[in-house]
Amino acid sequence: MLNHRQHHLNNNKILAIVPAYNEEEGIEQVIASLQKHTPYADILVINDGSTDETGQLAENAGAMVLHLCCNLGIGGAVQTGYRYAAENGYDYAVQIDGDGQHNPSDLDKLLNGMRETGADMVVGSRFIEKEGFQSTFTRKLGIDLLVGLVTRLTGKRITDPTSGYRLCNRRAIALFAQEYPTDYPEVEALVLLDNYQLSFKEIPVVMNERQGGVSSISPLQSIYYMCKVILAILIMKTRKKKAWEMSHDT
Repeated sequence: MLNHRQHHLNNNKILAIVPAYNEEEGIEQVIASLQKHTPYADILVINDGSTDETGQLAENAGAMVLHLCCNLGIGGAVQTGYRYAAENGYDYAVQIDGDGQHNPSDLDKLLNGMRETGADMVVGSRFIEKEGFQSTFTRKLGIDLLVGLVTRLTGKRITDPTSGYRLCNRRAIALFAQEYPTDYPEVEALVLLDNYQLSFKEIPVVMNERQGGVSSISPLQSIYYMCKVILAILIMKTRKKKAWEMSHDT
């Protein structure tokens, strides 16, 4: 297994992208955990128009912070991080939720999985080994529906398509910096990668319940969310490649 020294010896630049909207209850703990478990990674908090002290607390904790003047939503915030990664020459970028659900201690597993499989993106799945927080019953039903649809559309088995714990290499960073879904992008991003013949693999991780803040999807929005995501990924599957492929296809 690669240790912290090996990451430095390989001269890899790694960026942890932390999208955060009103996460003042947990953002300091997330940054502290990243600093403890992944000292080899730079930390970039995308303060997505928060109306609380999220941005200031993140700065005080020692993270780089980009303050967005208005709330773009998770897609816009994450793409801002990927653009920063692309413009500053990072070899890897990992998404880490600002609510404490993701364990930075699992990042080594994602890095090892990417190097072993050669995948362009590695997704941390809570459902492979079924340890830790497993989501609510109603959301798990929706996730199972998306599992079947994404597997059929891409021909690749996936167990946790809504997981936001994702590690990308340079090719995936370049794509997402130019084109990234909005609203609730995790599922669409898998289809987008497949459209461009980029690969993704899953690695088992353990997730926590959110440590604070409010989920972007309320129970009353769940049905609307499912319908919107299903329609979005079907449309995504029919879209043609853009100019990105001309300069990045191998």
